[in-house]
Amino acid sequence: MERLDAGNRNEWMGSAGVQIVCVALGVLGLIGGIVCCAIPRWKVSSFTGQNIVTAQETEEGLWMTCVVQSTGQQQCKSYESLLVLPSDLQASRAMTIISCMVTSLAILILFAGADFTTCVENEGIKPKISLVAGIALLVSGLLLIIPVSWSAHNVISNFYNPLVAQKMELGTCIFIGWAAGVLLILAGGLLMCFSRAKSGSSGGTAKYYGNSSSAPAANKNYV
Repeated sequence: MERLDAGNRNEWMGSAGVQIVCVALGVLGLIGGIVCCAIPRWKVSSFTGQNIVTAQETEEGLWMTCVVQSTGQQQCKSYESLLVLPSDLQASRAMTIISCMVTSLAILILFAGADFTTCVENEGIKPKISLVAGIALLVSGLLLIIPVSWSAHNVISNFYNPLVAQKMELGTCIFIGWAAGVLLILAGGLLMCFSRAKSGSSGGTAKYYGNSSSAPAANKNYV
């Protein structure tokens, strides 16, 4: 009995530890998604092949384009109409926003079904809640990686296209989006694997304790 209690305690501590790590990864991924959505650094102007020092730099994001002067002054202008925007920018807006929303919902679901909280008292349903949170984090990571990869592909294609006059390079938000997407996918994968293993082992433990607890009662009846 003591060995089983110690094993069950170690399993609970391991489950809570993995869930805490997944919460931290999810929060970092959410911060990265918000940064990608808000900061206009998806594309930056390239000065490759130019001998003179350019006095200004162009930066493009999901919502606006900015011009940064050499003196440090920055002027930004929002896109006037949604209908005239290219398809990749429209899709990037939608998927980035949906990714942030799904990530926030997944973190709340994980908090509700985590072993280190008491929001849900039913121990049998907690692994299922964690599994749902893991799937949501995995989907949100894919929703964030797809638009940044799409934008990166377009930037690289236009960079090597001789017909394009203004060359652009990959901005900081592209790399932040890749990192945030990987963190979200990692958190979702950990939750999915761990929740599935935990749900299978908890049923056998419950049966064993039920049989062992009934044995002393039967001995009392015989005495």
